[in-house]
Amino acid sequence: MRLSAPLFAFALLATACGSDEGDTAGGGGNGDETTTTAEGDETTTTAEGDETTTTAADGGGGQTLAGLKGTTPLVDLDDAFKDRLLEVDPALKDFNYAAESYDAAVIIALATLVAGSDGIEYAGEINGITRGGEKCMDFAACKTIIEADGDPDYDGAAGPGEFSGNGEPTVASYGILEFGDDNMIDDAATEYQVANAPAEADVDEVPVEGTRAGDGTLTIGTLLPETGSLAFLGPPEFAGVDLAVAEINEAGGVLDNDVVVVDGDSGDTETDTANTTVDRLIAADVDAIIGAASSGVTSTVIDKITAAGVVQFSPANTSKEFSTYDDSGLYFRNAPSDILQGAVLGELIAGDGATTVGIMNLDDPYGTGLAEDLTTALEESGVEVVESITYDPAAQTFDAEVEQIAAADPEAIVVIGFDESSRVLTALIEAGIGPGEKMVYGTDGNMGNALGENFEAGE
Repeated sequence: MRLSAPLFAFALLATACGSDEGDTAGGGGNGDETTTTAEGDETTTTAEGDETTTTAADGGGGQTLAGLKGTTPLVDLDDAFKDRLLEVDPALKDFNYAAESYDAAVIIALATLVAGSDGIEYAGEINGITRGGEKCMDFAACKTIIEADGDPDYDGAAGPGEFSGNGEPTVASYGILEFGDDNMIDDAATEYQVANAPAEADVDEVPVEGTRAGDGTLTIGTLLPETGSLAFLGPPEFAGVDLAVAEINEAGGVLDNDVVVVDGDSGDTETDTANTTVDRLIAADVDAIIGAASSGVTSTVIDKITAAGVVQFSPANTSKEFSTYDDSGLYFRNAPSDILQGAVLGELIAGDGATTVGIMNLDDPYGTGLAEDLTTALEESGVEVVESITYDPAAQTFDAEVEQIAAADPEAIVVIGFDESSRVLTALIEAGIGPGEKMVYGTDGNMGNALGENFEAGE
């Protein structure tokens, strides 16, 4: 289901569904007897009659992520779209940002059709593709409108978009996710929330600056995470682009030619993978680059991409820094600014009854920016942020940071991070302040089934 509401005024529906798994008991060797308790701890009675209790080592002390909630840009994808994605990649476990990646490729292709060129001038048509014309839901339908000299308004797999003049959406859908007892997202408990940006976010068109001629063949490069701290987002994003391009080409392509895709890995901010990939893509004369997923990665390559006269279109960047970035009118994203996510998450936490919150965020533009926006939203809802800690995601342990949070004793805890979040959550559980004891929340950087897999593996 999808719920519509203006920013800062959200109606949240409560649903819950989980699975219970029984524990097993086993016998110890050397005449000792071992019993596994419901909490996952083991009590061993020795031959001498002494009892010792140990906590299971796997999955954060034998406990689960059950009850962990969080938000991510997500639409209520229909089964037909998911099935098409699974035909591209049968191994998909998550669909995070698949729709946004799909739409990015479609919007780029439609803008190229309107401009009649894959040169830099098509960038000036991108925002208009998403608003103000005749509604169409897929590339083929929009192409028919264009060929009849009409004005298409593409409402795609990720929703209407309605881009502002700075190339970002003014309407967004969020999924409110919750983990079940099996350390996987409980799909039956997922809710959807539509958020609208404030009127002042709908700014004038940013003019396109620069020169770059096209060659008649739309070539799209990808800068998506095959490796690094957001690698769990890579498969659905690649699948989204590949599905879109396949359907575009089935509908006759663009400028009488098939669209070409050149794939590339973004890595993360701990490596120089993104810069190496961008150099290769620019040398391959791509007309657009879809990516990066990480706002921090984008900040390291955006100047290089736009200086080459190439469009950069991210399906997952949410840092508010890009709303006013000097990008020569060549940077776009269909993931909403974290100002919106901060509001949705803040309302969720307040609606769950928390009056005090502790925030742990990784040290990068995404982490610090979302922490700021969440703090603002919480305070406007009357919730006090009693502790806010920025951590190094490459740290060996997070014990010191968790001790600070524990000392503040908030009713709710928010973890804004990437794949290191599983280790942060394990530390919270070991300190007795995990999802079983507190209201704990995540965000789009960690809310996926990969988090549960890493948690169980102790990674």
